[in-house]
Amino acid sequence: MRQTDYRGRFSVAPMLDWTTRHCRYFHRQFSRYALLYTEMITAPAILHAKYDLLAYDPAENPVALQLGGSDPNQLAECAKLVAQRGYAEINLNVGCPSDRVQNGMFGACLMANAELVARCVEAMKETVAIPVTVKHRIGIDELDSYEFLRDFIEKIQPYCTDFIVHARKAWLTGLSPKENREIPPLDYERVYQLKRDFPHLNISINGGIKTIEEIKHHLQYVDGVMVGREAYQNPSLLGQIDQALFDPNAPIITPMQAIEKMLPYIEQQLAEGVYLNHIARHLLGAFQNCKGARQWRRHLSENACKTGAGVEVIEQALRFVENQP
Repeated sequence: MRQTDYRGRFSVAPMLDWTTRHCRYFHRQFSRYALLYTEMITAPAILHAKYDLLAYDPAENPVALQLGGSDPNQLAECAKLVAQRGYAEINLNVGCPSDRVQNGMFGACLMANAELVARCVEAMKETVAIPVTVKHRIGIDELDSYEFLRDFIEKIQPYCTDFIVHARKAWLTGLSPKENREIPPLDYERVYQLKRDFPHLNISINGGIKTIEEIKHHLQYVDGVMVGREAYQNPSLLGQIDQALFDPNAPIITPMQAIEKMLPYIEQQLAEGVYLNHIARHLLGAFQNCKGARQWRRHLSENACKTGAGVEVIEQALRFVENQP
């Protein structure tokens, strides 16, 4: 098992429409050490977009950018751009099962072509010095044996040392992306077995993990834990991460502290023309399970979208939970 300085010991999963730059800035207020991920961005979008898809605040770092694609040359070109912008890691998406992703020949369908994944990773590794990692499922459709998963890793590991494994298989047809996160059963033991079979690799686990206790349990068997929706919907979890996993002397950051640290950022973004709702929507779960949480959510939902809404909307909403620590 690696030491606690492994950069992926704890990470927040890439989530479409959720892990935007504003969300990541908010999450960074809770944790100094957590590795944060962007939403998946496709290689063609980066290369051909008319606006900057790589923009982020350096204060968000360490941030990994997740790429979607299957053309080694395109991915290598994007990797160079990503590294130049100061991102901490590049992650190749081999786990998303949506129809749109499959039609673009990337995501989970790539698990059936480990040789192509290996070429993609190799091309990026030859271009950049920052880590290139792969996020994938434990299987797809009928290709769901442990032997298939082991062979997939075996073919890629000459070029990649870091794998994030969603402990569910993916059905490429018949299930929506949401159903693919819930219906296929979790198989944590299969991920643990990967670590036993490939002890020289960094293996992180993802899927259905919600508590500090569960995170610590998994870390007995693998190198890292990635949490998705629980971190977004209940970000107070992130406030405990540094003390629990990295530094016993680190403070526990409360939701109130994190929101208060967000206020100068919100004012700055508003001055640059960002709409308040683009930031406030990521703050809705801040006080989950706290007294006043419902009123907090309602006030933000009803007022942050109004024309000219400013930081005072956040300050007003805080009054509903002002007695929280």
